[in-house]
Amino acid sequence: MSYFLRVERWIIPQRALGLSQKEMASDGLRGDEGIALWLGTKDKGEARVTHVAFLRGPGVYKSPVNIRVQPELMRAVHEAAIDAGVILIGQVHSHSADYGVDLSPSDHAYGFQVPYFLSVVWPDYAQTATTKITNCGVHVFLLGKGYRRLSRFGVAQKIAIVPRAKVKALIIGNP
Repeated sequence: MSYFLRVERWIIPQRALGLSQKEMASDGLRGDEGIALWLGTKDKGEARVTHVAFLRGPGVYKSPVNIRVQPELMRAVHEAAIDAGVILIGQVHSHSADYGVDLSPSDHAYGFQVPYFLSVVWPDYAQTATTKITNCGVHVFLLGKGYRRLSRFGVAQKIAIVPRAKVKALIIGNP
């Protein structure tokens, strides 16, 4: 039996995608990758995004080719998640047009390595607000296999974008 609940489907509010894109686009305007963390719940094979966390302050470093988050800032994320009664279930970050939507070697080496963790890569530094989830690289971490990118068919089967679901934004860290 695994400590990590199996996830067959992720429910993502349209608003979570919009908030995440807007956050990443502001970093992209400066020529840097951007990031948002998705928190929520897992139950009966579904992971449901209920909160989007935005990282601030010296605990997050963003550059044109990578993002680094200090352990202290991640602890603050986990404390906020505990306070909200949710868990970290995924993240979305942007790449430049030069890097596409596959996970980079750094993403594979240093990214979250938790079974059924969702890692989405948004193209073009998130500068296009009309980008759909099917235009992104959608990757799932599988125990013993690492990250596997879902095909367009897999995205359609495993990801549900819901138009009117509520989502809360959390600011983590000090500017």
